[in-house]
Amino acid sequence: MRAAVYRGREDVVVQDVAEPSCSYGQVKVKVEHNGICGSDLHEYYAGPIFVPTEPHPLTGQQLPLTLGHEFAGTVVEVGEGVQDISVGDHVAIEPVYRCGECPPCRSGYYNICQQIGFHGLMASGGMAEYTVVPAAMAHRLPESISPELGALVEPMSVAYHAVRLSEARDGDTAVVFGAGPIGIGAWFALRGVGVEDITIVEPSPVRRDAISTLGATDVIDPTATDPVRHVLQRTGGRGVDAAFDAAGVESSVAAGLSCLGARKRLIAVAIYEHPLTTNLLELVMREAMVQGSLCYTSDDYRAVIDLMARGHYDTTGWVTHVPIDQVVEEGFAALRAGRKMKVLVDP
Repeated sequence: MRAAVYRGREDVVVQDVAEPSCSYGQVKVKVEHNGICGSDLHEYYAGPIFVPTEPHPLTGQQLPLTLGHEFAGTVVEVGEGVQDISVGDHVAIEPVYRCGECPPCRSGYYNICQQIGFHGLMASGGMAEYTVVPAAMAHRLPESISPELGALVEPMSVAYHAVRLSEARDGDTAVVFGAGPIGIGAWFALRGVGVEDITIVEPSPVRRDAISTLGATDVIDPTATDPVRHVLQRTGGRGVDAAFDAAGVESSVAAGLSCLGARKRLIAVAIYEHPLTTNLLELVMREAMVQGSLCYTSDDYRAVIDLMARGHYDTTGWVTHVPIDQVVEEGFAALRAGRKMKVLVDP
């Protein structure tokens, strides 16, 4: 079968690899679409970062391996011992490997497992015609959810988890820094929990236009409008109930902290390549908080799938498709150059 194999920095090759088969407790998925994530971009241009160069303790796999952890498809084979998933089921994959034994796992927070692994980063993933996963990773999709939306359950769950950690609720106010896929996902998730007063801060005109087309009404360019002054004026000086950094730059963190109301949270949901300087006095004086957010849990998946089934998410204007043979030129390179926002690879 054809697969996009990561061999190192700026070295992804689409090649023929052996088609996998199921072992006990696994399901084999025919992949319909696989999204390129920001972490895939970091891996391609600056890695190996997450892809192990020695066997991973949970998967036993290492470089080289097939990328792809944002995907949906159809189950074509089930292994022995699988009871809740059947051949023909349409599924989205929750690609987290966890040990089940460390303190976070025992406390129910397997998304911060001390040995965490991801299918498509620590094990050969979904940027291929077929892949095999533990059955527990597969979430059945109702017929009302298209394969395209199914491939977006994973990144939208990242954003939904961040919103859940913020404790934002109906009637609150929020600001989101960054209108890439996770920022868009945060906007969808906030509206899904009843938050309508949302400011989006994004310097890219392409991204501003995309989220405005989806229905965002307060979208500003931070190079032309001071986001802190704007948010404080909009909230009558109170500051927002929740801020989200989906940009990952020092200026967005600083502005986000200054936008917060008393005892409210800035949720860090970006990938930070370098340490940032942070004015902790902003937190001290208002007893505000910075909260990290890592991936998701099955609860987030179920919530996103439910919202999708009710027609809450829209891919208009920000999702594009490329064939697997063009994954480098029309995928990684196009995303890095800002020509595209979200790319789904079609194996």
